[in-house]
Amino acid sequence: MKRYFSLTLLAGAILAGCATSRITPTDITNGYNSIQTNELAKHVKVLASDEFGGRAPSSPGEKLTLDYLTAQFKALGLEPGNGDSYLQEVPLVSLEADSNMVLSIGGKDYQYKKDMVMGSSRISAQEGIENSELVFVGYGVNAPEYNWNDYEGLDVKGKTVVMLVNDPGFATKDPALFTGDAMTYYGRWTYKYEEASRQGAAGAIIIHETAPASYPWSVVENSWSGEQFGFQKENNNMDRVAVEGWVTTEVAKELFTKAGLDFDTAKENAAKGAYHVDMGDLTASVNVKNTIKKSVSYNFIATLPGSEQPDEHVIYSAHWDHLGTDKTRKGDQIYNGAHDNATGTAGLIEVAEAFTKLPKHPSRSMTFLAVTAEEQGLLGSKYYAANPVIAANKTVANINMDSLNLLGKVKDMNVVGIGKSQMDEFLETAAKEQGRTISGDPKPSSGGYYRSDHFAFANMGVPAMYAGGGTVAADEETANYRKRMSLVLRGCYHQPCDRYRDEWDLSGAVQDLQLFYKVGFDISETEQWPTWNTNSEFQRK
Repeated sequence: MKRYFSLTLLAGAILAGCATSRITPTDITNGYNSIQTNELAKHVKVLASDEFGGRAPSSPGEKLTLDYLTAQFKALGLEPGNGDSYLQEVPLVSLEADSNMVLSIGGKDYQYKKDMVMGSSRISAQEGIENSELVFVGYGVNAPEYNWNDYEGLDVKGKTVVMLVNDPGFATKDPALFTGDAMTYYGRWTYKYEEASRQGAAGAIIIHETAPASYPWSVVENSWSGEQFGFQKENNNMDRVAVEGWVTTEVAKELFTKAGLDFDTAKENAAKGAYHVDMGDLTASVNVKNTIKKSVSYNFIATLPGSEQPDEHVIYSAHWDHLGTDKTRKGDQIYNGAHDNATGTAGLIEVAEAFTKLPKHPSRSMTFLAVTAEEQGLLGSKYYAANPVIAANKTVANINMDSLNLLGKVKDMNVVGIGKSQMDEFLETAAKEQGRTISGDPKPSSGGYYRSDHFAFANMGVPAMYAGGGTVAADEETANYRKRMSLVLRGCYHQPCDRYRDEWDLSGAVQDLQLFYKVGFDISETEQWPTWNTNSEFQRK
C-alpha cells in the first residue's frame, strides 16, 4: 500500500523515526561528516583517468568502471542490488555514421561537422533521403494541452521537416505560453525527432542556436557524431525518420534565403502560434552509411538493506558513462568526463559510505544505481524504468546526481524542477541546517528536468529530485574563484578538457552530498511517502 506524508507531521515523524531506529543525532552527524573532499577527489581521479578512456558504453573503460564500482561498494558491505549481481544487462546497438557524407540542398553540398551533423536511428546499414521536399514546421510541436500543433493540416510524408530548437515559451518569455522560459519536454531534441517520426516525415533537421539549445555547436559535433547508442528493438527502429540531424544557424539562414524566406521573420511567426511554411522548391539529399555493432552494457546497482522496511527503497542515481575516445581527433582524444559525470558517480560511493557509518541501517533500504548511456539519450535509466529491478510501488523516492558543484560553497541550492514534488520540503529542511536556502533552476530554458536520469523515475511516478550547487557564493574569495572556474567548466562541457583539475574546489560538492545523505535518511525514517504536487505532470500510476 502506498503511503503519503503530511507536511505538518514531517518534523515529528523524523524524530519518531530516529527514536525507533535508535540512531542518534550524533550518529547522523558522524555519517554526514564522513563525506570529505579528499575521498571524493580520489574516486573522481580514478574514474576520469586516461586509463578509463572516457567510459564509453561497451568499451574497455566500461569494464574498468564497473569493476571499480563493484570493488568499492563490496568493500563498504553493500549487497548486490539485482539478485546476486551488482549488474543489470542493457542490450544496446551502436550506429556509427560514415563521416564521408554531404547534405545536398539547393545546389550546394554542406559538410559533415562543419555545417551539419546527420545520422539515422534506424538499425540499418544504409539510409538516406533523396530530393526530399523541405518544410519549416516552426518548433515541430504537437501539444494538445497547449492548443498548439505545428503540423495541423500538413502532410509531411516523404518530406523533410526543418524546425527550431527549444519551445515557443523560450522565444517569448511569456509565462502563459507553455511554461515560459522553462523548457518543456516539447523543446527537447528527442521529442522533435519522435514527433517528426509520428507524422511520417522522411527526415528531420533541427536548427542549432546556442542560446535556446543551451550549448554551442561544438557539443553537437562531439555528441552526435561517432558511435550513437540505442536499444536493440525488433522493428529495428524502422518507425523513425530515415535521417535526423542538425544544421548550424548560418546554414539555416542561407537555406531560408534560397527559399525566398527570411529566417528571423519565420522565427517570429513560429513563436506567435502554430506555424509551418513550405521552403519553396528546395529539396534535400543525403546518404547515411552506418557501421552497426550490437553489444550489452550494464547498469550498476547496490543496496544497503533497510532495518525495518527493507522492501521499500530510496534510490540514489548517477550516470557512470561519458563519450569515450575519438581516435580520429587530433591532439587529446579522450573525453575523460571528470565533471560529467565522474563527480556524480563518485558521489554515490561517498553517500553510500556515509550510511555505513551509522550504528544501524536506516529503516528503508538505500539503493545506489549507476546507469549507462546517459549521454546517448538517457538509455540506461530508460531501460531501468522499463525493466525495474525495484518496482515503482516499492520505490519511495529518487535522488539524482549529475555533474556536482565544483565552484565552492554557496548559500543557496538550485533545484531543477522546483515545485514539482514534496521532495523540495525535505531538501529545504536539510538545507536550513547548513544555513542555506533553496531556489529554482538558474537556467530553466535548458530543460534540465528532462535531461538527466531522474526523468525516467519521474515517468514511473516516483518523486525525483535533481538539485545541486547554487548562485550565491559563501564569501568573496569563493565568488572570485567561481568567476574564473565557471568559464573553464562551461567551455569544457562534452570536450576533452573535462578532466580532473587540482584547482577544483570540491567543498561545494561535499556540501551538496551531505544534503543528499540527510534527505535520503529523513525520507527513510518518515512513515509517509513523498508525493508529487498537484500541478506536476507526473503522478504515481
